Amino acid sequence: MKYKAYIVEENEGCYNGSIKELDSPALDEGKVLIKVLNSSLNYKDALAATGAKGVVRSYPFVPGIDVAGKVLESSSSNFHVGDDVLATGYKIGMSEFGGFGEIVHLPENWVLKLPENLSHHKAMSYGTAGITAAACVKKILDADIDSNLPMVVSGATGGVGSIAVGLLSKLGYEVHAITGKTSETEVLSAMGANKIISRDDYMSEPIKPIDKSLYSSAVDTVGGDMLAKIISMVSNHGVVSCCGNVGGAMFTSSVFPFILRGVQLAGIDSAESSINLKSELWNLLSNEWSLDLDKQTKTINIENIEIEINKILKGDQIGRIVIQHGE
Repeated sequence: MKYKAYIVEENEGCYNGSIKELDSPALDEGKVLIKVLNSSLNYKDALAATGAKGVVRSYPFVPGIDVAGKVLESSSSNFHVGDDVLATGYKIGMSEFGGFGEIVHLPENWVLKLPENLSHHKAMSYGTAGITAAACVKKILDADIDSNLPMVVSGATGGVGSIAVGLLSKLGYEVHAITGKTSETEVLSAMGANKIISRDDYMSEPIKPIDKSLYSSAVDTVGGDMLAKIISMVSNHGVVSCCGNVGGAMFTSSVFPFILRGVQLAGIDSAESSINLKSELWNLLSNEWSLDLDKQTKTINIENIEIEINKILKGDQIGRIVIQHGE
């Protein structure tokens, strides 16, 4: 059986993607063969498509760390032909061909049954960004944070940031959104932001070892100096959920926020988190944490993926991109 995929190939150090027909893999023990109906575009997928070191094991390769579809074949007693399923993270789109193809071949312990009240398309409008945002928010809620001060979210127009804004707003918190795209004020307000802060304005003053307590907790999707400044401004016993590094992999902070205010820095790695945690997060997103993402989600065919890859690499992407396979 043949299937269509966006496959990235290397030629003398240059990486180029194109749509090709590939042979469907034979089913291995402990794996399921899934017909992909929807996938999504994430920053890691864009890196995989451009040959960034350390993302993909080897080329040629099909990116796509998110998958939603139906089981075609199964060697697992947990899944049967026709089951609606989803999978995110682990080594999908890194060492196993991913959701930019119409078929994926995945270990059963990477796969979950799709919650009954969640469509394939809605699942991918969340994707890895959605469960990362949900994991960030859950880390804050689990610490029983006082809501007297607002929450702050950096990188607020991105996939993780926009969903984090929406979730915190839905849960009743005042949300301040930091962004470099101040032209998107209307979009951020619709997401649930009570105040929009220009990234340049926020970072205009030097980072202090400890600053005014302006925020009860934070979701930082940026890293680097942004993370350092946010840590300095979080109030007593607040949590800073850290999940990104587009602003830099390194940051410099003092111990004062941690030993004087008891601030917690919580790293969020949704890709390798347990399947049980992912199941819990998906159930929350499909029920009491459900968001209307229609206005911040764009649906494309796989033939148009390169345009969106270039946009996300330039930092011009807003919200979520869902890939629709087939008609």
